[in-house]
Amino acid sequence: MTGDDRRVQLPLALPAAPALGRDDFLVGPTNAAAAELIDRWPGWPSRLVVLVGPAGSGKSHLVAVWRQHAGAEIVAAADLGGIDPIAAAAGPLAVEDVDSGPIAEVALFHLLNAAATGPGLLLTARTPPEEWSVRLPDLGSRLRAATRVTMQEADDDLLRRVVVKLFADRQFAVDPGVIDYLLARMERSLAAANRLVAEIDREALAQRRPVTRGLVAEVLARPIEGVA
Repeated sequence: MTGDDRRVQLPLALPAAPALGRDDFLVGPTNAAAAELIDRWPGWPSRLVVLVGPAGSGKSHLVAVWRQHAGAEIVAAADLGGIDPIAAAAGPLAVEDVDSGPIAEVALFHLLNAAATGPGLLLTARTPPEEWSVRLPDLGSRLRAATRVTMQEADDDLLRRVVVKLFADRQFAVDPGVIDYLLARMERSLAAANRLVAEIDREALAQRRPVTRGLVAEVLARPIEGVA
């Protein structure tokens, strides 16, 4: 066992529970506009907001923040065809991952109509509405007229803070040198950070080892699905 291993306490084998409160959402230049807009509810500039950002950029975290703040309901875009648009739009509503598959255009159009006088409808997607291949002209025009806010990939400072938070969510206090080692060798995206930290967590618990540079090197040396 190295001196590095002896200095770090082994974590408890507790299930990971990501902290999704507003204070847990780490703000940087790449996501500040989105966080500010969520905080402004119910004073949004329009009833319909489209939140656009790459995988892992924090869209679902902001939706969770809005649910806590506004008492919003959350539905997956794939379930739009099974909801009553008038009842659903009577309260704050978030529809996640609108561009993740074929869009139920008629159902979404009726929902937008119902939401026009409601307290707020939030749509999330990886791509902007003009890339959704919407065929209904009226739906396309409504989506293009929506208030839009875009989240970008994290910069270096935000990525570091997110990695530290991801480890903390899993009850790990990781040495800054180990964080530096990981950041210098990983894909520069929040999605990759989530997958890598989850894999390091699994490996540390399986081997009953602390998160050290050696363990991180072992994980980085093998292919991980979704990580370049």
